[in-house]
Amino acid sequence: MRAGIAGIVGLIVLLVVIIVGWSSLFTVRQTEQVLLVRLGEPVRVVTEPGLHFKAPFIDSVISIDKRILDLENPSQEVIASDQKRLVVDAFARYRIKNALRFYQSVGSIPAANIQLTTLLNAALRRVLGEVTFIQVVRDEREGLMQRIRTQLDREAENYGISVVDVRIRRADLPEQNSQAVYQRMQTERQREAAEFRAQGGQKAQEIRSKADREATVIVAEANSQAEEIRGSGDAERNRLFASAYSKDPEFFAFYRSMTAYDNALKSSDTRYLLRPDSDFFRFFGTAGGRAAGSTAAAAPAAAPAAPTAPAAPR
Repeated sequence: MRAGIAGIVGLIVLLVVIIVGWSSLFTVRQTEQVLLVRLGEPVRVVTEPGLHFKAPFIDSVISIDKRILDLENPSQEVIASDQKRLVVDAFARYRIKNALRFYQSVGSIPAANIQLTTLLNAALRRVLGEVTFIQVVRDEREGLMQRIRTQLDREAENYGISVVDVRIRRADLPEQNSQAVYQRMQTERQREAAEFRAQGGQKAQEIRSKADREATVIVAEANSQAEEIRGSGDAERNRLFASAYSKDPEFFAFYRSMTAYDNALKSSDTRYLLRPDSDFFRFFGTAGGRAAGSTAAAAPAAAPAAPTAPAAPR
């Protein structure tokens, strides 16, 4: 009987020891730090990862993340020093460096995000309100982000927070201002395009005028050379006709008369009347072109002139 009671008591004692031992141990992970609170009062902060001891039943363990945390800030409208409105989209990265102060001031990460958002917006307005629009979007953006981080870090230190980085993701004009700027840029580009087209048209006209002038000169020179060649040909033809006339004037007169008959007696709308015994029809009387009843020795009064060649078409 006594052995059974002793076994039960020993089992109870072992169970109590296990419970007390289990409540005296806690584990700290690599990504967290632990704040021990005894009856509502902070006792110590444990940052080393591993297995640690605490007072059983009276100490509470509060885990606090020690990694770099994100703070996403909604877009804010800021007025620069040149009175231009900017829509600024910024974000921050921070870590909790003093767990005790963090727990006493804000208590949790969501509450810390709310507080840091307010501080970040205030820092954005202070820093960006001292510079111009061009400095924000182009010239001094990196330096401005550093100034905002410094101010935010100084104010966040009261909450046990260290600000690692602040970045401006986007800094643009409001939508209505952006449309106006876009329209102005579009108008400027259209004006430049029209100016370039006008310059190109002027240059093209100069090239066309020069080409037309050169073509006129070339055609004139070609016509001059053609006239010279045509004149030389006419002179050579007249020389040949004159040479032929000097060898046989009667045959030449006969040839001229036959050519005249061929050109004059073609069917056309022109009608004319001549006497049958006119000089034009002298070869219809005799083969030698002499009028009827004249002597065979009689010669024509005058030799016909050498024919002139018709002008070549131009």
